[in-house]
Amino acid sequence: MYKAVFFDLVNTLVRHDPWPEERQYRALKEFGIDVPKKDLRRGFWVANDYFSREAARSPIEQRPPEEKIEVFIEFERTWLREAGVEVSRDQAAKLLELLRLNTEGVVLFEDTVPALTELRSRGIVVGLVSNLDMTLEKFCPDFDLAAHLDFVIVSHEGGFEKPHPEIFGAALERANAKASETIMVGDQFNSDIVGALRAGIKPLWLDRDGVFDDHVDCQRVGSLMEILEHV
Repeated sequence: MYKAVFFDLVNTLVRHDPWPEERQYRALKEFGIDVPKKDLRRGFWVANDYFSREAARSPIEQRPPEEKIEVFIEFERTWLREAGVEVSRDQAAKLLELLRLNTEGVVLFEDTVPALTELRSRGIVVGLVSNLDMTLEKFCPDFDLAAHLDFVIVSHEGGFEKPHPEIFGAALERANAKASETIMVGDQFNSDIVGALRAGIKPLWLDRDGVFDDHVDCQRVGSLMEILEHV
């Protein structure tokens, strides 16, 4: 019997609007580069994996500004490389500038509120554990996600990032739960899954697009409602 379920935020409970590949597609068009959106979608997940590995190596938020910039530039180059486009460092930097100029919002996935509501109705503690570099309210200004959670822990306020054990330890303390009584749900293998395993927490790898390879250390789910089969 599980007592608590922890969730990642971006690409788990919420997503950017428009979709990341749509924004990238528009930016590339301004440089005269045409790439199918399906390729950009695949490239996004590879770049996401790169970013989570970097966070595992050393918290991104705590790095010097110049080093943080280089991480984001390599994120962009990795994204495009996997989509079949090779760009220079300078080109990647210009694309990032263009992407920042194009405003984006944040919206909930359709299954977020139903899944959180059902879990809490079963008496399960539901918490957010995110490597967010700002407050949850600032990141999600158009809706009150915290109202559907029992607690929120973000690296901006706690000083630790997944997969480092301190952030999971803080979450377990807030949930008043043992690691063996807890599930972690997230989309990033190196941050969410590896971090949970190191903390002794059961991980569920959220694969909404069905793009990840099977992994012996964890089970995959395609939607948040599937979590209900595991609690």
